[in-house]
Amino acid sequence: MPGHILTTASQVKCPHGGTATLSTANMMVKADGAYALLEADIHVVAGCTFTVPPAKPQPCVRIEWSLGAAMTKVNNTAVLLRTSLGKCYSAEGAMQGMAIVSQTQTKAESL
Repeated sequence: MPGHILTTASQVKCPHGGTATLSTANMMVKADGAYALLEADIHVVAGCTFTVPPAKPQPCVRIEWSLGAAMTKVNNTAVLLRTSLGKCYSAEGAMQGMAIVSQTQTKAESL
């Protein structure tokens, strides 16, 4: 699936407004000057305000990814695209929604 590559300079949030810290194991491939994110990367979330009844804090703490690029890989691991699926999880392991990509680089595109 073609699409713009997510990098360490992209902006990703959980559906409740928490911000993901984008780091990667990839130290080889850059797109528009920032390292490309990989499907195997797990990103930490801070600032999520999600609660469950009766007002129990249940913030998103991490994002795990799937549906990376079919053809663009780093060390046999797919790079992430704007269209990749990021699942947001609580500390208890509950899936709480999908990550929202609000900014990505636009110069490089995976085929």
